[in-house]
Amino acid sequence: MATVSGLFDNYDDALTAVNKLQALGIDRAQISLVANNADDWYGRDTTATRTDARADTRAEAHDESHAGEGAATGAGIGAVLGGAGGLLTGLGLMAIPGVGPVVAAGWLVATGAGLVAGAAAGGAVGGMVGAMTSEGVPEERAHVYAEGVRRGGTVVSARVPDEHEAEAQAILDDEAAVDVTARERVYRDEGWTRFDPDAPAYTAPEVQKERARYRA
Repeated sequence: MATVSGLFDNYDDALTAVNKLQALGIDRAQISLVANNADDWYGRDTTATRTDARADTRAEAHDESHAGEGAATGAGIGAVLGGAGGLLTGLGLMAIPGVGPVVAAGWLVATGAGLVAGAAAGGAVGGMVGAMTSEGVPEERAHVYAEGVRRGGTVVSARVPDEHEAEAQAILDDEAAVDVTARERVYRDEGWTRFDPDAPAYTAPEVQKERARYRA
């Protein structure tokens, strides 16, 4: 198995990538998505769906992501994160040190070394960065992905059979994805060196401003 990852400024583009990965035949249990939720887009847009569906799926999701209290939040998140592709596993709303509130699903949440465990331990390096590097993502790149989510982005990461690695990575590198090397250069030109779990999370206005600068 190989791990492929991509960073997206626009959540809908990330969701398109998730659905394309599933169309390629990648098991949804092997796909993970982490989206910044500082502006509460999930709570604002899907509260009714989440409330109606929570009771039916709380137990199942809790079994998959029991490391953090309240990680199971129901099928409403799955509908948002999975779209037409169906539910992703390990559904959760949580706050990560240095990142702030996120909507997340997949093995980054469900594994013992994932986001929920890292957040519960009080350190996102033990969560998002640690989980990605343990799956073979270079540490410097994992720090860029974590910083990208902190600033309002969405990361999609998938564990895929070796024979599908090139095609899966191409899906995550299409024109809608962030050029991670170029984005890292932008961050470093502004004085950034690595993701800092002790840094203050971006506020909703800061996230919106950060997203707008890349749209421009």
